[in-house]
Amino acid sequence: MLSVKQELLAALAAELEKLSPGAGARAAFESPKVAAHGDWACTAAMQLAKALKTNPRQLGEQLQTALLATPAGRQWVEAIAIAGPGFLNIRLKPAAKQQVVREILAGKERFGWRAPRDEKILVEFVSANPTGPLHVGHGRQAALGDAICNLYATQGWSVHREFYYNDAGVQIDTLTKSTQLRAQGVKPGDAAWPEAAYNGDYIQDIADAFLAKSTVRADDRAFTANGDVGDYDNVRQFAVAYLRNEQDKDLQAFNLRFDEYYLESSLYTSGHVEATVQRLIANGKTYEKDGALWLRSTDYGDDKDRVMRKSDGHYTYFVPDVAYHIQKFQRGYTKAVNIQGTDHHGTIARVRAGLQAADVGIPQGYPDYVLHTMVRVVRGGEEVKISKRAGSYVTLRDLIEWTSKDAVRFFLLSRKPDTEYTFDVDLAIAQNNDNPVYYVQYAHARICSVLRGWREDHDVARLADTDLSPLDTPAAQALMLQLARYPDMLASAAGGNAPHDVTFYLRELAASYHSYYDAERILVDDDAIKQARLALVAATRQVLENGLALLGVSAPQRM
Repeated sequence: MLSVKQELLAALAAELEKLSPGAGARAAFESPKVAAHGDWACTAAMQLAKALKTNPRQLGEQLQTALLATPAGRQWVEAIAIAGPGFLNIRLKPAAKQQVVREILAGKERFGWRAPRDEKILVEFVSANPTGPLHVGHGRQAALGDAICNLYATQGWSVHREFYYNDAGVQIDTLTKSTQLRAQGVKPGDAAWPEAAYNGDYIQDIADAFLAKSTVRADDRAFTANGDVGDYDNVRQFAVAYLRNEQDKDLQAFNLRFDEYYLESSLYTSGHVEATVQRLIANGKTYEKDGALWLRSTDYGDDKDRVMRKSDGHYTYFVPDVAYHIQKFQRGYTKAVNIQGTDHHGTIARVRAGLQAADVGIPQGYPDYVLHTMVRVVRGGEEVKISKRAGSYVTLRDLIEWTSKDAVRFFLLSRKPDTEYTFDVDLAIAQNNDNPVYYVQYAHARICSVLRGWREDHDVARLADTDLSPLDTPAAQALMLQLARYPDMLASAAGGNAPHDVTFYLRELAASYHSYYDAERILVDDDAIKQARLALVAATRQVLENGLALLGVSAPQRM
């Protein structure tokens, strides 16, 4: 149906161009608000009428006649009705809708994907400093970042997944002191235990491993402890490596990978931070006040100027962020997306101001931000706030162990990122239609059961040349129209950094399939009808699997 749409859009664009040069760019079809009105709607007549000083309904009638007379119109359009002041409601022939089945069976896992484009995108997400286990908020970031990367890949982008973290600073200092004290036998509640120290049981685990002179390996580092609790730097390096290893275990349990781990400290050791500051000074975008160095960020829309270097000589946290994003751009990433918590909202204006003030060719609005709220976890009707392992919060590993990787991913993606979300553990393990991931996965498994009933190997390649003309019933056509929405949904979800659109679509597709299954038997005696219906459900299975894969969720064949 993609080919059908492209043919009809080209025909519409040609007719619009005849009416007004340049108007062909406005050729577009929409989904009617009321399905009974038609399969597609077109508002071009209403958009052009004023410029052409023509009655929109008369213009609509002119377009109706012209479009029906084109080769594409004659082949694929059953009828075009004029509604209201000039809406075109287009009803397609069954053969047009049936084309989507062939396209899906041919495209398989790449159905709906756009051609590769010569552009790179860097998506930075999770980016948790190695000071403790990953919490549920990190889980939401992980699900969002991975799904957004997958969506951009469908649109032809070359995608780079990056994890940015600091292996120095105040938090790492607190981690080191906490581990050192535990190794010395001091524990939470003792008089010598600092109020700011980390209290979770994981600190004792690090201390025990350090005393055992263990070796730990993470994706981006490895380190062997010397067991000397007085060697502060050795404790620090071991604790960071230990927790990076723990983070990797969590991410592996989530089926998540990164292409690169980028250290904040490298921005200082490489001189990138100092070079960025000197560039801003040379550009006249800074000034000194009260012993501090300030950025004129109000020149770029910020609500106030920001301190870059404090009176004690230390840089504020947004300065390395500016240096880091200059590096992203200079590495060739023309588009960058950052997945962060809503508490980072204030960072956006000052980072973008710094990038514009640096004047290195970075476009305004770079980078894009996707901000997400934290997640409440409810179990047994009560909110869960504390993990024994972490000491003060529910970890991502807890959530996976209580439910499943599939449930955690699907649930954390099922709302807009900036929407408050309550993760209901009991719902996530329920095997009923109220559980959205179960509902979608069950639709997939149900189709696999049908295909096994046809052939144990359910070799759908045998269906590629099937005569699809029997798929002319209302139930079949409704399901095909739902399948045909998939490519546009992908493009829209990628453009809006909105993987929740995929979850909504999958639930709607699952509902369409369940309705179709209830309306028509598939394994009927008539071989022609059976083959056509098998082709339709095989295409539906493929799209369900594709959509679930984008979310990082499995598509089980049996449930």
